[in-house]
Amino acid sequence: MSHRFSCFLVFALLLFSSTVTVFAEDLTCLPTEEGGTQQKVTWYGHMSQQVTELMKQRSERVEKLKTLAEVRDYQTKLRTQIIQQLGGFPERTPLNAKLVSTIDQPTYQIELIHFESQPGHRVTGNLYVPKGAGPFPAVIVSSGHSRTGKTADYNQRFGIAMAENGIMALCYDPIGQGERSQIVTPDGKPQFEATTEEHFLVGSGSILVGRNTATYRIWDAMRALDYLESRPDVNRERLGMMGCSGGGTLTSYVMALDDRVYCAAPACYLTTFEHLVQTLGPQDSEQNIFAQLKLGIDQCDYVLLRAPKPTLISATTEDFFGISGTWVNYRQNKRIYTRLGFSERLEIVEADGTHGVQPENLSAIVHWMKRWLLNSNAQQATPIKPFAEYATLPEDKLLVTPKGQVLLDQGERSVFDLNFEIAERLREPSLRTQNLVEIQTTIRKELEIPTADSLKIQSNRAGKVQRDGYHIDKLVIHSSDNFPLPALTFHPVDPSDSAYLYLSDGGKTTDSQAAGPIEKIVDEGYVVVTVDLRGQGETADGTPHPRLGDWRTFYLAYLLGDSVVAAHTRDIISSAKWIANYQSEKPREVHLIANGQTAVAAMHAVILEPELFTSVEFRNAPESWLPMVRSAASAHPITTTIHGILNHYDLTDLRELIPKEKLRIQR
Repeated sequence: MSHRFSCFLVFALLLFSSTVTVFAEDLTCLPTEEGGTQQKVTWYGHMSQQVTELMKQRSERVEKLKTLAEVRDYQTKLRTQIIQQLGGFPERTPLNAKLVSTIDQPTYQIELIHFESQPGHRVTGNLYVPKGAGPFPAVIVSSGHSRTGKTADYNQRFGIAMAENGIMALCYDPIGQGERSQIVTPDGKPQFEATTEEHFLVGSGSILVGRNTATYRIWDAMRALDYLESRPDVNRERLGMMGCSGGGTLTSYVMALDDRVYCAAPACYLTTFEHLVQTLGPQDSEQNIFAQLKLGIDQCDYVLLRAPKPTLISATTEDFFGISGTWVNYRQNKRIYTRLGFSERLEIVEADGTHGVQPENLSAIVHWMKRWLLNSNAQQATPIKPFAEYATLPEDKLLVTPKGQVLLDQGERSVFDLNFEIAERLREPSLRTQNLVEIQTTIRKELEIPTADSLKIQSNRAGKVQRDGYHIDKLVIHSSDNFPLPALTFHPVDPSDSAYLYLSDGGKTTDSQAAGPIEKIVDEGYVVVTVDLRGQGETADGTPHPRLGDWRTFYLAYLLGDSVVAAHTRDIISSAKWIANYQSEKPREVHLIANGQTAVAAMHAVILEPELFTSVEFRNAPESWLPMVRSAASAHPITTTIHGILNHYDLTDLRELIPKEKLRIQR
């Protein structure tokens, strides 16, 4: 077999007036692949193309909706799918609502209340009640990602503006914010300043039991509607919802899934998934529902699922979500509302400014709520009060719990507790798959892994690097979906018939340095192949988060009904099959070494194709998924999770099925 040499990168360093020439190895493969495109390829970009096609198909389906009956059928189908993907909702249990105290203001009062959305899991809120005779229409004010939650100034302004205009408003703390941090330090403070990071960690455990951070947030909002309905001073026929940013996300979900939301105004969120994926990318845990893009569910559907109820899309010109996608969403739905004969019930307001509640947005939302909840003329000449005239209160005045955090009160249950209770129920022996064949069948079905025999695999050369005593062949393996896997093959002078597949979280170059771990195996006479699994090394999309991993790519795969573990399992099987059969008359033995988080996918590959691997070594691998369900302190990167997998098995179940004589574990 002939090889061609790659060019070494040569550069000069001037140091203390001396010229030193340093030769750096070029271990990249895609730029020099024979027959390749020589262009940057990322797994994220590869999946983005799938999104474009899926959303095109969705638009074609929606354009066929002409009648109210057709729209109703579409709404019923998608609502059922979304709730199913969220893992369903808990049982409706007693709210056990309590009024803690009241703050009297000239034209309204603020009730400090809490209620249980699930037993022992409380929601803290501030209820802005107009003075005068009820019953009043009422709205939910959903908070954005502010650490202070319900007491953030813009949330207070929403509540005050509603109350001063005759509408009751309930602003409450989402999980991970305000008085409802789910992860607190020993001295009772939120562990993370960024609420989204807490949402990610809550999301990891939720995903494993088939739920989502969104599941819990949506349920809290639905129970908030239950609370409003329980009050005699509320007009149950005129309920609304509003919120900005993360509050716009939740408003969009709830207005789509709960018919009680008559009037809605999501702000600074709605766009299209195609636009979002091509710009910012997926956002934090609650903003991604499992497989929704695979099912053809776009952000446009959050509006369509409530047609023709009154909906105002509030936006800003310089929002990082991108105003062009917002207008696409509006135009798609405006056509549907118009076909149904209710064009006036869907509007958009675009205010100058960046992401957040601008004065013009607040004014438009207040007018919209008055128009539809109070039957008031939204075009009245009297303007809404300017921002500066809203007298907000200090945070400590609006706290509901004695210590400022619900978790500091005896008997409170966090989302981690709720998820772990679910996981413990799933561990009951009657619900477990016990033997190898059952688990293999489950993995192939849930992760959509083809058999090794069905895979068509080829490779292209990309160059050669010479080292002292051995050389490295650079190549690119193409799996069955033709995605490129850059690889390095380390060749000793007189190689053994068997070979090693060496995998690391950072990709093929992690332990490839001279005198490194791979070279030690080469010195023993073995060929070693190390690979960039998709999303690693040359096909990575940016630098992974130190705690969460490459969450952006993870969530795009999640939206498409896939997972990093499943994709890497497919790549590992493809790579092992290529090693076993490359330029060999009979299959050679393959020894597998998997480091860190990559061992999760490697474990799945070994279970599915045990005949491909002669020996297996896992180094510093996660032992179980259960600890990350129970506590954020035990969480490994979200990229190791698979939606709903604890319904079927844990990592401990897989490891026990690998023959002990084949397996080695190194901590």
